[in-house]
Amino acid sequence: MRVLTMLLIISITSCSFFEEEKLDGAVARVKNKQLMLSDIVSIVPEGSAKEDSILIINSYIQSWIKENLILQKAELNLKGNETDFEKQLEDYRKSLIIFTYEKELISQRLDTIVTKEEIEAFYDINKQNFELTDDIVKVRYLKVLKNAPQVNKIRKLYKSTKPEDIEKLKELSHQYAEKFHFNDGQWILFEELKKEIPLNITATDVFLKNVKNVEAEDSLSYYFAYITMYKLKNGVAPLSFEAANIKSIIINKRKTKLMSKIRTDLYEEAFLNKEIEIYDNVKNEK
Repeated sequence: MRVLTMLLIISITSCSFFEEEKLDGAVARVKNKQLMLSDIVSIVPEGSAKEDSILIINSYIQSWIKENLILQKAELNLKGNETDFEKQLEDYRKSLIIFTYEKELISQRLDTIVTKEEIEAFYDINKQNFELTDDIVKVRYLKVLKNAPQVNKIRKLYKSTKPEDIEKLKELSHQYAEKFHFNDGQWILFEELKKEIPLNITATDVFLKNVKNVEAEDSLSYYFAYITMYKLKNGVAPLSFEAANIKSIIINKRKTKLMSKIRTDLYEEAFLNKEIEIYDNVKNEK
């Protein structure tokens, strides 16, 4: 096997290797099936070292042998109907062609612009369907190393609601914080906040109803969070939390409607052009 591999490497790396007439020799066999030299030409990257090429070819040949051994064993032991995949393959081929064509049509014709008014109208009509499955909060938080400058200043500022204090806190955060989040107009999952801050909470609802200023620490860092708003799970999700989801729903509804229209139009056009016909083979028996 090693001698054969070395001969293969010499053939592959030679200038005459790519001549078509030299690509017809067998390099391995599993019962009545052969792996041809032409099948392994492309597996060795151009410019590969001889040692690397040997490893690549050996690995490929071994994989080919094992795959064909199990394939032939499967074909021998499975029932005929269990190995007949022609219909499944043809169905998959047709589905893939249709999917690709419809995807192209959608990219050309689908209106993906969804206005704020459309999102609000959809939310108002379907509000009962947007139930929170998790607790969510609006929060600003930051993580600061214990030996960082201005830690005491940050401790005073993080819970302030004064615009000038918040701006100063942002400035200090950019200088000294390892991590921070100041988009406190955005709803986030409370579980995501707990991943950022080491909190030991047994009753989330009690915690959120009673705590706005959060301070925690580990061996290296201090964590500060100011919770501006919260909503508990099982309540109605706020519009801003569901906006992106609603936009996707609206676009998917448009997509479904568009594809239904395309199929109907295609059918009607083909019917008018007499390109389709439905045969009535039902005979009334007396």
